[in-house]
Amino acid sequence: MRTTLPVIIAFLSGFAMIFLFFLSPEYSSINGVELEPEILSWVTIVGGFTLLLGVVSIVRVNYTAVKRRKEGWGYKVATLVSIFAMAVPAIIPSSMSSLFGTGPGSIYDWLFNNLDAPMMSTMFAMLAFYIASAAFRAFRARTAEATLLLITAVIVMLWRIPMGEIVLSGIHENIPNLINTYIMNGANMAVQRGIIIGAALGAAAMALRIMLGIERTYMGK
Repeated sequence: MRTTLPVIIAFLSGFAMIFLFFLSPEYSSINGVELEPEILSWVTIVGGFTLLLGVVSIVRVNYTAVKRRKEGWGYKVATLVSIFAMAVPAIIPSSMSSLFGTGPGSIYDWLFNNLDAPMMSTMFAMLAFYIASAAFRAFRARTAEATLLLITAVIVMLWRIPMGEIVLSGIHENIPNLINTYIMNGANMAVQRGIIIGAALGAAAMALRIMLGIERTYMGK
């Protein structure tokens, strides 16, 4: 029953969403309540509980590492302190004090703007160097395809920066427009759509596997 019941719930939920998608609004409601938005609301509620479960899991894993003094346990302590410092003031109602809640001037707002946001900016700034290093290795002109990729990447990078746009416009004033039309909105858009179609087919296949009980990793199997 521990395996059968989740599979039945997953099948009925997926089948209901597929079935309701093809019905007109007058046939997809009960007592004036549309079923599709109602089910999506329940999905949001369940998603909220999964976030809570993720926080509990992070706290438990890091607390165990600190308790056993594993390698790098000091970073685990910083993680736990950060979690509670952000979560506890945000949970307390703002009616008790302006320092609580998530509004302007609260502890949560101060921590987010003065600690979290600068650290995210620093992380993305550091990632730029890794991206540049990976691009240098990937764009080596060893084959015809790699050479074409290298030339296209150089043209696009020149087009994306003001100095490069000035250089390209100096060669011919229509070059930036041609890059935007034929490379970005042409070849690049076609590749993006192909990737999106492939991802959509993969998501549909995974949904069918879950509905039919073939994929059961969400049950820990």
